[in-house]
Amino acid sequence: MRYRADRGYDAIFSADLARAVETVRIAFHGCEERAFLDWRLRECNYGHGNGMPASELDRQGHLDVAYPGGESWREAIARVTRCIDDLRRDWNGSKLLVIGHTSTCWAFEQVATGSPVEELFAAPFEWQPGWDHVIR
Repeated sequence: MRYRADRGYDAIFSADLARAVETVRIAFHGCEERAFLDWRLRECNYGHGNGMPASELDRQGHLDVAYPGGESWREAIARVTRCIDDLRRDWNGSKLLVIGHTSTCWAFEQVATGSPVEELFAAPFEWQPGWDHVIR
């Protein structure tokens, strides 16, 4: 685990939900003073579907229509983008690690590349161990 802790990050930002917090605790043990939790990095709020397997969620119908009791994907991406705007302002020039979810990934991709949300949403999502984005 020391390998990850020594990668030169100025700060680590994570969603405040249990799975993301546990990732920070395990992978960055000893660096907790550089870790910050932010609710805006949470996954899309599936409302009544929270907790159900992702394979059972209907993502296609919720780009602009909120899940019952939750939010739409566009709303989730906008929420994460507000966090990114604050990181850009407050941590300009810093090397940051952000731990989040699908909505976090899409927001960073949109900000970094200018890709429309519709294009990101329509493309198959394939998890990988990390993404690097330069945000200016």
